[in-house]
Amino acid sequence: MGKSRTKRFKRPQFSPTGDCQAEAAAANGTDPEEDDGPAAELLEKLQHPSAEVRECACAGLARLVQQRPALPGLARRDAVRRLGPLLLDPSLAVRETAAGALRNLSACGGFEVCDDMVTKDVMTPLVALLKEVLSCVLFHLILGAVLFGSTGLDSNEMSPQEKKDQNRNSIENIANEAVNVLWNICECSSRAVSIFNKEGCLEIVLKYLSRFSTNVDLAISVAYCLQTVTEDNPELLKSFSAPALHVLESAMLSPVSSMEYILLKTLVAGTIWNLKDIIPSKSQAEIINAILKILSEVLEMDAGETVIQMKETETQRIKTAAQTEDTLQNVNGDDLIEDDEMEEIPHRRKVRRKTFISDLLPPTDKELRETIALLTAQQTALEIIVNMCCSEDPTDDEWEELSSSDESDAFMENSLSECGGQLLSPLCLSHEVHTALTNYLIPKKIFEKTAFPNSIAVDVCSRNPSWKPLIRKMSTIQCRALVCLQSLVSLLDVDHLGGPAALQTLAQHLSQLLFSQPDFAKHVDFLEAISSALRALLQTVASKNIPQCMTPDQLLTLCRAGVHSSNVGVRVNVVSILGITGSVLAKEDGTLDTLKMVKKLKGPQFKLNCYLL
Repeated sequence: MGKSRTKRFKRPQFSPTGDCQAEAAAANGTDPEEDDGPAAELLEKLQHPSAEVRECACAGLARLVQQRPALPGLARRDAVRRLGPLLLDPSLAVRETAAGALRNLSACGGFEVCDDMVTKDVMTPLVALLKEVLSCVLFHLILGAVLFGSTGLDSNEMSPQEKKDQNRNSIENIANEAVNVLWNICECSSRAVSIFNKEGCLEIVLKYLSRFSTNVDLAISVAYCLQTVTEDNPELLKSFSAPALHVLESAMLSPVSSMEYILLKTLVAGTIWNLKDIIPSKSQAEIINAILKILSEVLEMDAGETVIQMKETETQRIKTAAQTEDTLQNVNGDDLIEDDEMEEIPHRRKVRRKTFISDLLPPTDKELRETIALLTAQQTALEIIVNMCCSEDPTDDEWEELSSSDESDAFMENSLSECGGQLLSPLCLSHEVHTALTNYLIPKKIFEKTAFPNSIAVDVCSRNPSWKPLIRKMSTIQCRALVCLQSLVSLLDVDHLGGPAALQTLAQHLSQLLFSQPDFAKHVDFLEAISSALRALLQTVASKNIPQCMTPDQLLTLCRAGVHSSNVGVRVNVVSILGITGSVLAKEDGTLDTLKMVKKLKGPQFKLNCYLL
């Protein structure tokens, strides 16, 4: 088995056709053995002589793999080895749906499934597909049945130009699906990354990226993939030539300002940051400025207002379209009905083909797609800034391993004794990054993102099922901003943070965020993020002898909620906050009762130094 790659922020599993259905299947008590029936039937149909039957089978598997209880049965029946060859099927439609099924499998299956896909040699047909499709995308060899065979549609129903457009769209859709499979697998398997390096996949995906002006969706998928494979991959960095860097630069500096392009430029900025070690020192400042300029522009946009405006635009567009359709029906009358009857079969077949591309939102959801692109860009921008600020701190897994070991108590005690409550080593920033962060007002913009999501935007999303998932995205942005805030408070001088008064205002802001939610302990992600920010703030305030703005009672309320949390990050933050609070209170008069309360919070995992008492 390969080793999964550790990241500061792990991408949540993405289900292309909606939320992963594992939870629903588990709630219904679905037995994995029950899924062997449809799985066996669908897998058998993959070998059917009819391209349309193979296409239907791939589409069925694309839906089935989203049900986690079905995965063991599919693994037993070697689904990957049966789907893999279909990436090179004579039919474009089969290639596309097979790639979609593998994409869903890699997105919903997790690390073990992705690594097993590498073991089952999915990379061989995948790389071959990417190379073959590239020749068609670049040189427009859209020969349909001559090169690839039937597209799965009745060619007699389309004119030559329509057939050409259909084939071109299918080929680019296949490329998009294949790049997403590659991205998912490389994110979960270091062996896949090694194959990516050895097979020259970098050159392939960069050529796809170079077409960003004509296919931004494909370019975004490539940018996601590149951001993943360039992280901690010195072998790949050696392969980047000047022309390759120029492709990235062209995409990052594109003048187009649509929300999809904003996401593309943000992802490419993250990739270029990963390449900083190969950028000449004389160009470092210029590149860092360009990266942070883009991130600053992304964070400057008001996500809540954008959600409200885009939803209004969608509502108006749908209303106008309905009125236009009614008008046409009234004008054309029976002729329109007759045309519908004549086109009934091809229309249905086209709609069915779109549902087979299970990972794409319907084209009519363009406002939703654009809004998601902006929210994703803002989340990505915040994650890039955190990674810019990160030192080699222990990962959550390392904290968990440490907290369960015999040495954990001694480690906690020594850390608190030596650092006055600061568990992690101080961070450091290069002069170029430090200057760019302050010049582009990044701290101020991050502070603004720590607020709760716009209540009107939340209400708008909650009343529409397709927009409801955006509420979680907006909350995730808030949590990422709080983690960013933690890094910046730890890194920047007090003066660059606005001085002591600004830190006191920040403390009041964080306490208001925390205690405005009576059930804050139930929101684990939020609790971890805000406790991280508070830990950094309290440490900075204590080290500069600035009066604490949060009362001991407030801090103890937070610690009571966090000390027994199942989240290791929350517990780590609470330990540090207790240490900082104790060291500050020990220097003041009349704090004995509060110090005794601190002692009561100590659990067997959190032994504090006797100096707290």
